[in-house]
Amino acid sequence: MSNALPVMLDVDAVNALLKDDPACAAQLLIDAARGGRADAQAWLAQLYLDSRGVIPDAAEALYWFQRSAHAGVPMAMNMLGRCHENGWGTLVDYPLAAVWYRRAAEQNLDWAIYNMAQMYANGRGVKRDRTEAFRWFTRAVEMGHARAMHFLGQFYEYGWETPVDTTRAFALYRRSAETGDYRGLCSWASVLTGEGRIDEAARLIGRAIPLAPAHYLDALAEQLRASPHAALQALASQISAAA
Repeated sequence: MSNALPVMLDVDAVNALLKDDPACAAQLLIDAARGGRADAQAWLAQLYLDSRGVIPDAAEALYWFQRSAHAGVPMAMNMLGRCHENGWGTLVDYPLAAVWYRRAAEQNLDWAIYNMAQMYANGRGVKRDRTEAFRWFTRAVEMGHARAMHFLGQFYEYGWETPVDTTRAFALYRRSAETGDYRGLCSWASVLTGEGRIDEAARLIGRAIPLAPAHYLDALAEQLRASPHAALQALASQISAAA
């Protein structure tokens, strides 16, 4: 491994560094972060959250996200928002999370735009406002954000702050599914089920199961158990067996 970091640090570059020797890669990031390199600070913080090459330490992650965010790195601003939203290394503080999401969104970071949409949709750190949520989800979708596609699809399917448009909703679900997002996979599977395409729907849900968190799978299993289709009922049993 080279003893210097690449000029540009993105997901591919960091993964390449970590592939052969995670501890050595982490040390390179530590040295660069301590030397004041703001992009390295952001990625080092992420390593502390993910336990890649270092012992997990949420407080250390928070520290480096703060350093990087104050230096103007959008990724760090967004992740600092997540720390405050989820209580990683600090107390939960929804208003402060919203502040950092907005700052990152002002730099056109798609994840921050998506997170702002969720804050408005759920009333976390800001007053609940579906109109604002719709606007932010739309903006994220325009940037190609897969999770936002699913949620914007719900707005069109159920007529939240916009006329019902199932054609547009279903197209968004399909786009989200094509990226591999577990919500999109399940929503598109629901559309296919309604069209009688049960085997295709089952395959999509089967792809979603390993990707989805436990709380989502619990609700999904309940829905599948109520299905009249044996292929979908079997997936509920698969979820229960894996729990």
